[in-house]
Amino acid sequence: MLSVLALTSVVLLGIASQITAIVVYTSWERHALVGSDVRLSCSFFSWQWTSPDVTFSWHYRPDGAKEGIAIFHYVGGAAYVDNKGPFRDRLEFVGNPSRRDGSILIKNLDFSDNGTFTCDAKNPPDIAGRPSSVRLLVFEKVPVQAGVITGAIIGVVLGLLILIVAIYYLMRFLVARRVFSLSMSKHGKKGKGKEGSQQKQAGPLK
Repeated sequence: MLSVLALTSVVLLGIASQITAIVVYTSWERHALVGSDVRLSCSFFSWQWTSPDVTFSWHYRPDGAKEGIAIFHYVGGAAYVDNKGPFRDRLEFVGNPSRRDGSILIKNLDFSDNGTFTCDAKNPPDIAGRPSSVRLLVFEKVPVQAGVITGAIIGVVLGLLILIVAIYYLMRFLVARRVFSLSMSKHGKKGKGKEGSQQKQAGPLK
């Protein structure tokens, strides 16, 4: 009985060591304009090397709907796009599986595209993980809030750059001033030394 239990535990430990967790990442929310294209990014973290059997799956659930539909699969080194659903002829695979990128591009957006896009990835033997979702919001024009946030981010970045440049030039000025002061003090000491020696030599003539 003990030998059976020991054998079972060894098998379970072996399975657990081969199957580890995978973490899938997407954006939380994306904003886009009607008629434009939007890239929905999907990547993952895995302790294993990128497997040739890596897979990506995308599902779409429209706003107000209870069920989602499969719109894209990448498996066996090939991409399969749904050619009957709402994104037929408008979905393109733009990812790079070897770099753990399963991103897709939705073209010519419409208001009916609003909804939640869910990406799932597997990197055998890392297959235990949870899918990640991104919500797409399509607008006729960029919402004020989004514009304000974008402007604030750009302003902060520019402010930091200006501050870094100002600090750089200030440090250069202080270093140059210090070097100049040391140089002047050395020349001053040398000049005083020469005058003193000349006075000592001229003293006995009197």
